[in-house]
Amino acid sequence: MTNLAISLLIGVLTGAGVYLVLRAQTFPVVLGLTLMSYGVNLFLFTMGRLHTAAPAVVGATEQSADALPQALVLTAIVIAFAMTAFVIVLALKARAALGNDHVDGTHIPQADRVIDRRKEPRA
Repeated sequence: MTNLAISLLIGVLTGAGVYLVLRAQTFPVVLGLTLMSYGVNLFLFTMGRLHTAAPAVVGATEQSADALPQALVLTAIVIAFAMTAFVIVLALKARAALGNDHVDGTHIPQADRVIDRRKEPRA
């Protein structure tokens, strides 16, 4: 039962993260990247098998937890925090430069658009 609940939680986190990444504003994209990183961290953590009260030392008891996924998750948490901070700063800079928070680049303000004068009819 626990494995099913963890699997569903990983699927929901990853699915919600992908859905939010596909949005056209910066905040949902940042939130989606964060949710996807949570899903990946939970997946890495469950790779070490879910044992309660099991030490990470091999040979100390009959059941031992694998320490490698735990170390990978700790590293991934630090990387995800740095990535989130970078993406937030990048989103704020893009909002200041473009005047909006769209990530697709099609909503450029009219004053900043380049006008091609060669295509206009001459009077």
